[in-house]
Amino acid sequence: MQKTLKTAVEFTGIGLHSGKNVRLVVRPASAEYGVWFRRTDLTEGDTLIPARWNAVSSTQLCTKIENVDGASVSTIEHIMAALAGCGVHNALIDIDGPEVPVMDGSSAQFVQAFMTAGFQELSAPARMIEILEPVTYSEGLASATLEPSEIFEIDFQIEFPDAAIGRQEKSLNMANGSFVRELCDSRTFCRKADIVAMQEQGLALGGDIADMANAVVFDGSQVLTRGGLRHADEPVRHKMLDALGDLALAGAPIQGRYTGVRAGHGITNKLLRKLFATPSAFRMVTCSTEVAGRLPGVGVKQADLADVA
Repeated sequence: MQKTLKTAVEFTGIGLHSGKNVRLVVRPASAEYGVWFRRTDLTEGDTLIPARWNAVSSTQLCTKIENVDGASVSTIEHIMAALAGCGVHNALIDIDGPEVPVMDGSSAQFVQAFMTAGFQELSAPARMIEILEPVTYSEGLASATLEPSEIFEIDFQIEFPDAAIGRQEKSLNMANGSFVRELCDSRTFCRKADIVAMQEQGLALGGDIADMANAVVFDGSQVLTRGGLRHADEPVRHKMLDALGDLALAGAPIQGRYTGVRAGHGITNKLLRKLFATPSAFRMVTCSTEVAGRLPGVGVKQADLADVA
């Protein structure tokens, strides 16, 4: 069955790129509602923005969605991953600024709050997007593919010149709380050399440069963030987290295997656009009880969430 939260959950924090403080409230929603953002600070025009692949207007270092009246919200991928990873199909997200708060750079605080609030089953069956034939989008060395599979899997490969990152790859069956156990506490990351360049472009203005509390910062063979890594392969895990959040913009869970090679937000969004432009490559199906039991978020429990500093 479709699922929403039992009660509303509130977050406050700073936007990673805008540097602006923001208040965000995730509210329960009825069956078939989907996920929508609402800009509560705007007084003119349509303030509702659909969390959908065709509303994405920018993918520069984050995913930004925008409606026809120009209302937008950026850096939505971490909270979208948390919703998808907890199996939440319907929610209204009120936000009083242009960017979702970065929290600690992962999805863990969103997941913890959702699990504390609890989940409510709704009187409508869950649906999923079944991948029927492979679809690939590539640019240079980067690519992303969706192909048929009996389960939802994410495979990812990254490669960076910094010795502390290097080449990493991971494959994960996303069923039954694996996102919560394996990925949700993995933080966004960057190279120290890129920080100044990003800020000169008006990005990463909310990055905690002194304490590095909302991102993992690498410099060659060193991890500069206090406390080091939460996982030896935290960067590739975070890329998988991002991919789940961006794939959630499909509007329903996916049954298929996603393979990302050096892929980012833009590659994944262009893959979804190609998928939905290829009607023979997918179909929307109502989940049987057996199939629904393999979707992300089914059966998640507090014990699945590791302690996060």
